[in-house]
Amino acid sequence: MTCDYLAAAIAVAASEILVPPASWAWAEGALVLFAALAPLHAFIGLYGCWGPCPIARLRLRALGAMGLGVAMVAVTAAWNSTADMAAIGVVTALLFIIGYYLEGMARLPLMQSGLWGAPTVLIGSPEQCAQLARTLLEQPKLGLNPIGIVCDPPESGQWPDTALPVLCGMADMHRLPGVVEVAIIAASDLKGSEVAEATHLSRLPFAHVIVAEGTGGIPNLGLRTRNLGSAVGLEVRFDLFRSGNLAVKRAVDLLVAIPATIVAAPLIAILALAIKFADPGPAFYRQRRVGRDGRVLNVLKLRTMYGNAEERLREHLQDNPDAQAEWARFFKLSADPRVLPAIGHFLRRSSLDELPQLWNILRGEMSLVGPRPFPDYHMNSFDTAFQTLRVSVPPGLTGLWQVSSRSGGDIDVQQEQDLFYIRNWSIWLDLYIIIETFPAVFTARGAK
Repeated sequence: MTCDYLAAAIAVAASEILVPPASWAWAEGALVLFAALAPLHAFIGLYGCWGPCPIARLRLRALGAMGLGVAMVAVTAAWNSTADMAAIGVVTALLFIIGYYLEGMARLPLMQSGLWGAPTVLIGSPEQCAQLARTLLEQPKLGLNPIGIVCDPPESGQWPDTALPVLCGMADMHRLPGVVEVAIIAASDLKGSEVAEATHLSRLPFAHVIVAEGTGGIPNLGLRTRNLGSAVGLEVRFDLFRSGNLAVKRAVDLLVAIPATIVAAPLIAILALAIKFADPGPAFYRQRRVGRDGRVLNVLKLRTMYGNAEERLREHLQDNPDAQAEWARFFKLSADPRVLPAIGHFLRRSSLDELPQLWNILRGEMSLVGPRPFPDYHMNSFDTAFQTLRVSVPPGLTGLWQVSSRSGGDIDVQQEQDLFYIRNWSIWLDLYIIIETFPAVFTARGAK
């Protein structure tokens, strides 16, 4: 709550600099509304430590900011007869962006100290619960802290080795302490009768119960349920393949890329000069990569390597078996002999070498967000079906893999993240990735 009020104060102060209003009168009316900011966000569910995933939280924050902006227009218009629309628009945008980052900064130490998240028990087989627990621990932003497993003894009498303790059998769930807030039933390896028994209300002393089921590739962001009598229907949509959504995605690309190119042009020029000083030759280069529908895409980048980079790589791999294994798994090296000293490492760590690809976006060859375009040798490491799916959507300047906590993962992680993006695409997911790209760049997360 404090983060939201701090964001509001910063937004109002910044609006005076960015869009100076004729007087402070409009802000007086706006400050009255800020008193309702925390209750509004609490009402729409933003302050819950579990429930909405990060993308849903972003959407809730945006809706809250837009609602406040509309109310600000109405109140200030009634207060002063006229409302400074430009200033209110700036305040609304800043309130959304600053509030999002402040929330993330406040949540991080809470997660690290174990104070963020609902105590959660996992119900099902130890093997399935252990796998589910690993997923929850890898994604603490979901706000579910697994504390133990509820399951009946195995027929063999030998318990498998699990990181979480077995708290009790299913018949004794009612004896669990009241500290447990959420129960997740791992239904993938349970029979229908076992799931029904596990979810029987008389046996579940928990405020919230979630039935977890493997989706088998079904999109799970924004999944809608439908009442089909005694059955539950899941409405599935692959929104990225709808032509109208692709047009919206293209409009967002231009809306962001045009001003970003103007702002970035002087920085690109300075970095190009630094490269020329470090090593003779062109500061820019075009790399052949696989674009949409398998077409050749000439990706524009700032040069971070020596002119004889391929020769250096070949010699390094011939003499270093460990480097060969690392290259085969990740298609990059932690100690890359091709990279220019100082400026090359800086550009790669900061990802600023990718800035010229704004030109590829303006040309319509790439999107701001999407699976990163890979060279042929990298693409050929994936199976044929995934290659076909991956090139069916526009490649991106940034992507889910680049901003996730698993950005240093191997090709299996890359495939998993790209599949999630393609199956679950929405404008909100794109906006989430764009906003998360900035801290990822500043912290050089996953960069090499």
